[in-house]
Formats: sequence, structure tokens, C-alpha cells
Amino acid sequence: MLPIRTISQWMAEGNIDLDRLVELSALDKGLVTAIVQGRYTPSPQQRQQLAAALGVDPEQVAWGHVNPVEHMYGHGPQFGRSP
Repeated sequence: MLPIRTISQWMAEGNIDLDRLVELSALDKGLVTAIVQGRYTPSPQQRQQLAAALGVDPEQVAWGHVNPVEHMYGHGPQFGRSP
């Protein structure tokens, strides 16, 4: 069974910093930053590029948001009827 880690864990294990990952993956720095911080889920092609830059299979990386997505409806408690 292949080990599964986050992209930042693979970066730490391979001693690869953000600038080096951007260089190796040929992706935009802002995009790579958002992916590493868990604010953006990469497309299958972006996953391939990042995994190849790290020297692992895409299936070995835990992709996805690490920060909870908050769904906000309406304008907040300051608007509307009071309970």
C-alpha cells in the first residue's frame, strides 16, 4: 500500500520549498500557493504536474480543502426580522 500524505508533507519529506515546487511543476505561483494551503482543489492535470514534481504518484497525495468551506446565506444577523 502506498503512503498517502498531504502535499505539504511531501514537500517537507523531499526538502522542496514553494519556489522549487512552482519551478518543477510549471504552474502559476499563486495557484500552487493556494493548493499547498488547502484553499484550492487542483484539476487532474494539475495533480499530475505537482505529483511528478514531488516524485510521487497523484494517488499518494491527499488533495482537497483543509480549511472548512463555510456557506453563508443571506446578509447576516443584522438584517431581517428579530427572533
